[in-house]
Amino acid sequence: MRTLDDLLAEGVSGRRVLVRADLNVPLEGDKITDDGRIRAVLPTLDKLRTAGARVVVCSHLGRPKGAPEPKYSLAPVAARLRELLSAEVAFATDTVGESAASTVAGLADGGLALLENLRFNPGETSKDAGERESFARQLAGFADAYVDDAFGAVHRKHASVYDVARLLPHYAGGLVLREVEVLRRLTGDPERPYVVVLGGSKVSDKLAVIEALLPKVDTLLVGGGMCFTFLKALGYPVGASLLEQDMVDTCRELLTRAGNRIVLPTDVVVADRFAADAATETAASTEIREGWLGLDIGPSTVAAFAKALSGARTVFWNGPMGVFEMAPFAAGTRGVAEAITKVNGFTVVGGGDSAAAVRALGLDESAFGHISTGGGASLEYLEGKTLPGLAALES
Repeated sequence: MRTLDDLLAEGVSGRRVLVRADLNVPLEGDKITDDGRIRAVLPTLDKLRTAGARVVVCSHLGRPKGAPEPKYSLAPVAARLRELLSAEVAFATDTVGESAASTVAGLADGGLALLENLRFNPGETSKDAGERESFARQLAGFADAYVDDAFGAVHRKHASVYDVARLLPHYAGGLVLREVEVLRRLTGDPERPYVVVLGGSKVSDKLAVIEALLPKVDTLLVGGGMCFTFLKALGYPVGASLLEQDMVDTCRELLTRAGNRIVLPTDVVVADRFAADAATETAASTEIREGWLGLDIGPSTVAAFAKALSGARTVFWNGPMGVFEMAPFAAGTRGVAEAITKVNGFTVVGGGDSAAAVRALGLDESAFGHISTGGGASLEYLEGKTLPGLAALES
């Protein structure tokens, strides 16, 4: 891959550079609740601006259906970029229309503009290659070079990720390069013991990565809602806990194949309903009462997981251990995250809800070796899939 440094060495003063960023931040109304993805792309934007480039930033946010939806506008992101950069950020109210054209035309050297949400245009996500390429050509018309620094989107064959890179001289941003370096380290010959912690809701969402990692890991710690399907596979009652009945046989086969390398919770925090003010208790994983649902791993499990992590030299964590957004069910995720920060080795937080949990729980981000910006992209890379965005950059 050609890199941002290669582009800078060629010279960018006065040139228009289209930067595909991942600014898909969580919003409550027009308030950004976690600006981690915005901050992650700042080094790339700063380097380009300092070198005199005319920077055009594009991104998606949420899942609009190919037409403008005010709740998915990038306007709050433009405002936050102005604060973080301490600079003017011009905001185009469309993607490739009159506002975008005039906004880009008005950029001076070192200036920066943000286009409106790419997914407001149906061409961005179209499965029709012609429609997608037509939109990509319009985007490419705003630039002389293209930098992809949106690792969280490289697993999508979208116009701004795949097609634009085929139309312009293309370069990988620092964020993408760092993510690829980290994932190659996890999939190559990681230092052992290698411990993977998986959580989240569904086994089906993580099955492919479990299959890919199981032959490589020394220990796989399973928490979150997905653990109950594994517990059911062992014949234990799970009450009203989240259960994928059609995955029970698969979990049973995985447990048989893995032997003692898959470690399940020995206790869980259960509640009589899904609510922050529900009645709660800690129950053995083998004795969840009918009608009660597990919403976090219990303290004994946190201790056991922490012990398994204490001797690790490589750790990959993806998925919270419970419903960390509710205070009564946050201790499991906090306890495991804190244990990972104490590991004397290379630790990776696999983006998505895990990265959100680190920030929401007020944990020190610098205590982790790497916090990914791409949950889905990270998992697909670990599964061994070809990621369209990376393939385009490598071509």
